Amino acid sequence: MKRTGKRYRTGRAADHYDVIVIGSGIGGLTNAALLSKLGKKVCVLEQHYTAGGFTHTYENGGYEWDVGVHYIGDVHKPHSPLRRIFDVITDGQLKWSPMDECYDRIIIEDREYDFRVGREQFKSMLKERFPEEAEAIDEYVRLVDKVSQSMRSFFFGQATSPVIGKLHRSLRRFLVPKECTMTVREVLESLTSNQELIGVLTGQWGDYGMVPSEGTFLMHASVAKHYFAGGNYPVGGSWKISETIIPVIRASGGEVFTYAKVDEIVVENGRACGVRLENGDVLRADKIVSSVGARMTYNKLLPEAERRKHRYEEKLETVKPSGSSLCLFMGFKGSARDLNLPKTNLWIYPSANHEGNVEKFQADRNSEFPLVYISFPSAKDPEWEQHYPGKSTVQAITMAPYEWFEKWSGTTWKQRGEDYEALKEELTQRLLKVLYKHMPQLEGALDFCELATPLSTEWFHLYDRGEIYGLDHDPGRFDQDWLHPVSPVKGLYMTGQDVVTAGVGGALMAGLLTTGAMVGLKEFGKVNRMLKEWQPVGETTAAMRGITQSG
Repeated sequence: MKRTGKRYRTGRAADHYDVIVIGSGIGGLTNAALLSKLGKKVCVLEQHYTAGGFTHTYENGGYEWDVGVHYIGDVHKPHSPLRRIFDVITDGQLKWSPMDECYDRIIIEDREYDFRVGREQFKSMLKERFPEEAEAIDEYVRLVDKVSQSMRSFFFGQATSPVIGKLHRSLRRFLVPKECTMTVREVLESLTSNQELIGVLTGQWGDYGMVPSEGTFLMHASVAKHYFAGGNYPVGGSWKISETIIPVIRASGGEVFTYAKVDEIVVENGRACGVRLENGDVLRADKIVSSVGARMTYNKLLPEAERRKHRYEEKLETVKPSGSSLCLFMGFKGSARDLNLPKTNLWIYPSANHEGNVEKFQADRNSEFPLVYISFPSAKDPEWEQHYPGKSTVQAITMAPYEWFEKWSGTTWKQRGEDYEALKEELTQRLLKVLYKHMPQLEGALDFCELATPLSTEWFHLYDRGEIYGLDHDPGRFDQDWLHPVSPVKGLYMTGQDVVTAGVGGALMAGLLTTGAMVGLKEFGKVNRMLKEWQPVGETTAAMRGITQSG
């Protein structure tokens, strides 16, 4: 079993830490590793049997799948901010492998649109298919770049004190493009009336979980730009992310504990000073960081008196959890080469009307899936064959309202009864039908499959609505000044995707910004120097100097 972290038992933890981080998602691990680089002794507490949050891998039936890391952009470039952060927090031990030149294939009905590496190839494909929309396509790419480049200004306040952050927020509309806080549909319909083109341009909406009329263009632009240069996959699988970060945390005397569920944040004299675990143990630290999301932190872990004092019940009514999903984990007999599996992701839609597709599905479970995302993790990992010769894995993901499964909420995993299993089987067969339509060579080679529902997410990650992207990324969410790394409770901080944006990249940046907000400008300057001066293995000093100057 590929498990990372050390199983918690009473007596294994130190009496006191500089920092305790609740949750071992990538935001929490990034924050813990950067603080460790500054000499802090950090304890990370994870309730699951393995560390990593949505970066861990799931094993069953002799196969292994990633649960949340399907592809990551920009990390193949040594000078990119994401790559530099990953290199620093792993001491350069995490390696990446590029996907196919076509990283995403958008399929609308039977029409295919290949998103290929590079802006010019991306634009050329679109102009070939939509020749009358050349001007709109150029303007779209320009806007994506413009809005993405403004993200540093947009989130500057997250690395500062709440007072400066609030001032920055009041001035932000003068510092960033107006498109940042418009919906995706508002921006795109200002460029074109061609609904097929809009459907194609928003064909990656599953990466942030919101249809064009609801999602914020800032979120959309960050995803689109993130993949313009292609997609990459962690060599050895996504579990390598936590495996390579944990030694950095341990090097400063810290530890990452699993089976360590936190029941409550201990607050004494108005200051967070520790945590109480499910077994009753109390661990203490100078500072506490929560990486488990705003809803869980402020609705469950914070003592009730503190919740009332800081009016968190009212604040949480201004945001909503993101959507939930189904994920079908499949294992096939035969290697990726034998089965002709691509490294390209498939995004399959019944029509270009994403909002209409979702509305139909929510109203009638038997209507077509509004999207099906298909990924081929074994084909993406160059080390897969060393560990699983003659086998391949595939995942099919779609949305699923939590309400469909709510009557089984609170039941035990694998013990939810015949009705639940019958529903899972029905949905499994429908997802297999979609897969075989587009990959007919796989029919007959299936060896194992298991469907994860929103209740699986609730059970393993403790998100009470089965959400996968934390809070929804609608424009109103970005107006909430309380979604800041520094909480009003002294000594309590937040990190993870609710602090910045969804996905590995967003949570990674949140870990960086939270670190800045915790340590102040002088110490954060040391972090910036680490990132600037990091030299990838194999790069000469002169070559690296050139990259730094040009980057």
